[in-house]
Amino acid sequence: MRGWRTGRGGFVRARGLTLMVRRIVLVRHAQASFGSPDYDRLCPGGEEQARLLGEHWASRGTAFARAWSGTCVRHVQTAQCVANAYHQAGRAFPEVVVMSEFDEYPGATMYRAGLPRLLEECEEARRLHRAIEHSADQAEQRRWFQQLFEQVIRKWVSGELMVDGVEQWQEFCVRVDRGLAKIANDGASAGDAVVFTSGGPIGVAMRRAMNLSDMDTLQMTRMSRNASFSEFVSSGDRFTLSAFNAHPHLNDDSLLTYW
Repeated sequence: MRGWRTGRGGFVRARGLTLMVRRIVLVRHAQASFGSPDYDRLCPGGEEQARLLGEHWASRGTAFARAWSGTCVRHVQTAQCVANAYHQAGRAFPEVVVMSEFDEYPGATMYRAGLPRLLEECEEARRLHRAIEHSADQAEQRRWFQQLFEQVIRKWVSGELMVDGVEQWQEFCVRVDRGLAKIANDGASAGDAVVFTSGGPIGVAMRRAMNLSDMDTLQMTRMSRNASFSEFVSSGDRFTLSAFNAHPHLNDDSLLTYW
């Protein structure tokens, strides 16, 4: 690019200005324990997904200067599995700092609050609810649940569903943007950063990079596979997408999950 040149330490100089360039990698947590009493923990398959991610990066010499995670157990456990894989390969991994800005949106709360109203108003919702109750196996139950969940969350995103004291969609987006800005402007290190989070914050990062609508952003939140990673480049006011939903480390179809 004319007028630009890359300096040391991840900086770019352009016509007398110096801008920090930072690669920010967002990892969707590995598979959690859907259908169990405690969803917010990795299942054995999830632990394997996260380990494979760490081994993949460690074998390629991928280094991060800083690491963050949301506060959910599944975020922290995914980060720990990746860090353990680095250590077992004899490579350093930064201490993971927990940041609440990267927590998921309050989907479970909104589902519980909004479902009774939806069941009163919508025959399709009632059909899906019956299908969940009579599902023959967990995979089928997940499929029907996802469709019903999406109906409730669309009402939340559009502003049709509000619950006192519960974060609204726009508040959620502002929160995640605040976290991204903190990392982009972090002066402690000029190196790459990694964040372990959920599909919602990754969708908001895509919104920021591509100026997506609310409903397009919601669609993106559902597309990240467990333990996949998306890369963004931040420089000044620019926030650019480099890769989305990458999972080269998951070479077995049984590991390609969304929970």
